[in-house]
Amino acid sequence: MIAPAKISQIPKILKMTDACRIAMEANGIYQWTTDYPSKLAFENDIGRNELYVLQIDNEIVGCIVVSLLMDEEYTSVNWLTENVNNYYIHRLAVHPKYQSKGFAQRLMDFGESFARENNAVSVRLDTFSQNKRNQKFYEQRGYTKLGDIFFPKQSEHPFHCYELVL
Repeated sequence: MIAPAKISQIPKILKMTDACRIAMEANGIYQWTTDYPSKLAFENDIGRNELYVLQIDNEIVGCIVVSLLMDEEYTSVNWLTENVNNYYIHRLAVHPKYQSKGFAQRLMDFGESFARENNAVSVRLDTFSQNKRNQKFYEQRGYTKLGDIFFPKQSEHPFHCYELVL
């Protein structure tokens, strides 16, 4: 079941995202750090009603942020649509022991449906340039790769921006 996250779930969400970070690092992907995603980021997401969790048998197996807020880093990107009523996906994560079971697809289906139901013109996101698996995942879903942005506190490598026109 996908439901809005609660403040009380943040410790479990952080444990899950840290497991994702460790698994990515084991594959040479340094996308997330011990400082990102942070407790404060998730608290802010919950405060804006943008963080959702996927639970199976009362265990948090994944999360997704679906937001109308455009990060400052995105302003330089030549998007396919105007900057009006676009949804942004952030912090998509599925615990490593639940990966390759369709849960990321389910979370993305939820995010895209949410955007459609709210009359969005597109869904936008970024993914790490060194994470080829994620790039393939989004491209197979019909997203178009656009420009690059940088998060210097996370990595010297760029993050590719993607957009799906609805």
